[in-house]
Amino acid sequence: MNLNNPFASMRARDWAFWLGSLAVVAVSNFLGGDVDPLTLIAALTGVTALMLAAKGQVFAQYLMIVFCLLYGAISCRFRYWGEMLTYLGMSLPMAVWSAVTWRRNTAHEAGSAVAIRRLTGRDLALLVLATAAVTALFGWLLAALDTPNLGFSILSVATSFLAAALTMLRSSYYGLGYAANDIVLVVLWVLASCEDPAYIPVAVNFGIFLFHDFYGFLSWKKRERHMAQTA
Repeated sequence: MNLNNPFASMRARDWAFWLGSLAVVAVSNFLGGDVDPLTLIAALTGVTALMLAAKGQVFAQYLMIVFCLLYGAISCRFRYWGEMLTYLGMSLPMAVWSAVTWRRNTAHEAGSAVAIRRLTGRDLALLVLATAAVTALFGWLLAALDTPNLGFSILSVATSFLAAALTMLRSSYYGLGYAANDIVLVVLWVLASCEDPAYIPVAVNFGIFLFHDFYGFLSWKKRERHMAQTA
């Protein structure tokens, strides 16, 4: 598998979408006044990770590991313990696991892109049970930590775990899982921005992530149809 150039599979429209997203993220951060380097770097890393994930590139998961660390630090500063615990204690190890599974399962006809896997009924049942168990555990912890906006924080845990699990399982529906999580996160950071406008760029960043996750879903569905036809 070739990991030397993860951008090799990107076409002109991919480059335009990616670079345009980076520009919007950068402008939104600078327009906010005092630029927070941590927020800006996290956003640029996240956008790049999602762009490469849409192309099925394993390198996306390495960038996601970095993003989890940065976002965990940002969440800690606002006392969004749910986000911090979710990304450092759940999304981070699952991103590592996803990197391993993606690297071991590439599609020969798609170069270095990961092979897409169809979920079975057993997979879906385990997903539901695992999501319920993780949500209940983290919900209890968040309540004990007096987390701000508790309801949305618990919903973020559920959608984040589901999205990370679908990514690890190499399902084309991973994009929809993250899109649902993005919507919750936009709400969370808009609420945070009401107390401190410095967090407005974070809300904007997740709005950009939302478009990328929908793009990832459509891209994987297209590859899934192509793989079915050539099987």
